[in-house]
Order: sequence, then structure tokens, then C-alpha cells
Amino acid sequence: MPRPPIIRKLASSGGVICRDSGKGAEVALVSVKKNMVWCLPKGIIEKDEDPLKTALREVKEETGLIGEVLGQVGQISYWYFLKEKTVRVHKTVHFFLLTYVSGSTDDHDHEVEEARWFQVDEAVERLQYKGEKDIMRKAKRMIEEIYIKDAKKISEGKSFFSKYSL
Repeated sequence: MPRPPIIRKLASSGGVICRDSGKGAEVALVSVKKNMVWCLPKGIIEKDEDPLKTALREVKEETGLIGEVLGQVGQISYWYFLKEKTVRVHKTVHFFLLTYVSGSTDDHDHEVEEARWFQVDEAVERLQYKGEKDIMRKAKRMIEEIYIKDAKKISEGKSFFSKYSL
């Protein structure tokens, strides 16, 4: 009789980094697995980190971009087997909405093949995984709320989101 798999829990964190392109909001995605999979930047929460610190670090490493936190988008959880098939992993990934401050997608690290800006609706279509599509849809609603609030602030001569516009 085969032994039941060992169960491990992992926690990761990532971000939806956005900017105003002048033609609407854009978000940065990363390509992995020989450019076959587009996903959100994310990574394992290290021992001395909280989910927010990890999100900022991973976005910078994987996209080359620096962002400021606008809020928490949500989290997703899923199961997978490690290659050995004897270890089953339950992974939870926390996601934060970030506004672009500086950096270039050309400066992404070696863990990803490419980092690129997409219009939000195109990003939803490009994302490979259902959970990340759901996170992006929620982030889109948050971005739209920011634009509405920002439009009111612009009319008053002050704005948070627009100070990072292109």
C-alpha cells in the first residue's frame, strides 16, 4: 500500500503594479516557462519578511519596477505535487495593488523571460491561471475606484495616482 503524501504549506506574496499610460491603466506581467505562461510577479515569503515586504521585493526583482502600496487585493490558494509525487503542497499567495514609482521592465531578473506592460483587460486575457485572473479582475475594480477618486482630486488640484502618471 502506497504511503500518503507529505503535506507542506507555503506562503508567497506578489503584486499587481499599475500605472496610467495616458490611454488608461496598465499593469506589468511576467513571462515564464519559455514565454509560454504570463503571470503576476510573486515569490516565497522569506523568514524575516511579511507579505507586503515580499510583494514589494518580488515585484522589483521580477519586473524591474518599484511601486508603492495602494492596498491589498486578496489571496489565492491552490494545491500541487512536487516532482517526487510524495509531497503535496498547499500554497497561499497574497496580492497587493501597487502604483508605479520608477524602474524599467528591461531590468527584470533571470527568473523570468520577460516583463511587460499591458492594458488591464488584455492582462486578464493573457494571464494563464484562473486564480490570478480573478485577482486581476479585483485589482481592475480597485484601479477604477482610484481613477474615480483621482478625477475628483484632479479637479481640486491635487492627486495621488496622477503624480505617477506618464
